[in-house]
Amino acid sequence: MSILENITSKDAIALEEKHGAHNYHPLPVVLSKGEGVFVWDVEGQKYYDFLSAYSAVNQGHCHPKIVNAMIVQAKTLSLTSRAFYNDMLGKYEKYATETFHFDKLLPMNTGAEAVETALKICRKWAYEKKGIEENEAEIVVCENNFHGRTTTIISFSNDPVARKNFGPYTDGFIKIEYDNLKALEEVLKSNKNVAGFLVEPIQGEAGVYVPSNGYLSGAKALCEKYNVLFIADEVQTGIARTGRLLATCGNCSCSDKHCSGTPEIKPDILILGKALSGGAYPVSAVLADNDIMGVIRPGNHGSTFGGNPIAAAVGMAALEVVKDEKLAENAFVLGELFREELNKFIPHTDLVNSVRGKGLLNAILINDTEESSTAWDICMALKENGLLAKPTHGNIIRFAPPLVMTKEQLLDCVSIIIKTLKEFKK
Repeated sequence: MSILENITSKDAIALEEKHGAHNYHPLPVVLSKGEGVFVWDVEGQKYYDFLSAYSAVNQGHCHPKIVNAMIVQAKTLSLTSRAFYNDMLGKYEKYATETFHFDKLLPMNTGAEAVETALKICRKWAYEKKGIEENEAEIVVCENNFHGRTTTIISFSNDPVARKNFGPYTDGFIKIEYDNLKALEEVLKSNKNVAGFLVEPIQGEAGVYVPSNGYLSGAKALCEKYNVLFIADEVQTGIARTGRLLATCGNCSCSDKHCSGTPEIKPDILILGKALSGGAYPVSAVLADNDIMGVIRPGNHGSTFGGNPIAAAVGMAALEVVKDEKLAENAFVLGELFREELNKFIPHTDLVNSVRGKGLLNAILINDTEESSTAWDICMALKENGLLAKPTHGNIIRFAPPLVMTKEQLLDCVSIIIKTLKEFKK
């Protein structure tokens, strides 16, 4: 079969089923084209994308500025490894560190790699700067977290599907309840070997759980009190998704006159990925100031592709799009509108219990059990009506469209969602 040969949806799905590992359960739609907020399947059917590749495509599908940066660089120099310098990496590191207000950036490729990198930096800092005995450092994490699926990361997951039959697991992690400052202080106060606290500002995969006001700032204050590194995993929430450049920017929006652009809660270690490339290329990064990043020396960590010239060019272009097109401001305004419109409808249905989220990272809670197929069936119905979304944790549907969406498009999507929910029968 020629790779250029046209293929039907049925045939494409059959090929994946036969030749691919079954580690995903996709919605049965085969996409072949994307532009802005829209995607098309192989039969030419057009859909609103309301998942954005799990918030990797914040800048919209195939953004011309990002695509052009990738093409130009790919024709010039694609990969040197880090055995040599290249003329793009330093420019990217300068641009990104100035954008996020950190001294140093360590480039990687995927979100899970970036999380692993942050854990290594935190532990090395603990031994060399805090004075914890080697191999004794522990890192506090939250229940229902999602930071990736490497062996180390699933070691501190409590998702049985991610963990079952993949042990033995990595030690050195303490799990506490999310959005519980008392639980965090109890651990920090009683354990002198805690090196860091790893947290998602909003738990996305768990169902878009937004913590209480003051939780993040309170956690950061506790980390400072007990000399523990505050590590923010903003792989999904970062790059304007929640209506601010970073979810750790606090409760202001980038459209507020008093917003300086400097995070209200500056993490000690910041983890970024996904939309750091606008979905065009695997790009992730860990950022920290000199006193923390300085523990990393030649040979301690690396990646053949991390910091390659294409990734650097794409990363700069992706961040420029966010700034130039004011995507954080747009996400803030449209997110408020989305929740407002759905909250008008929810009192009139028994199907949906609530809507929650920040910016354009939102979810609706379906009035059924996690084991039911109701949320999946609703997503199938949404697909038939021209909108693509996906359940998470059984009875929750996550809504996260590209941030380039207009008000008119958002209201059209709200109409599709409400129409589908009104028509849906269990």
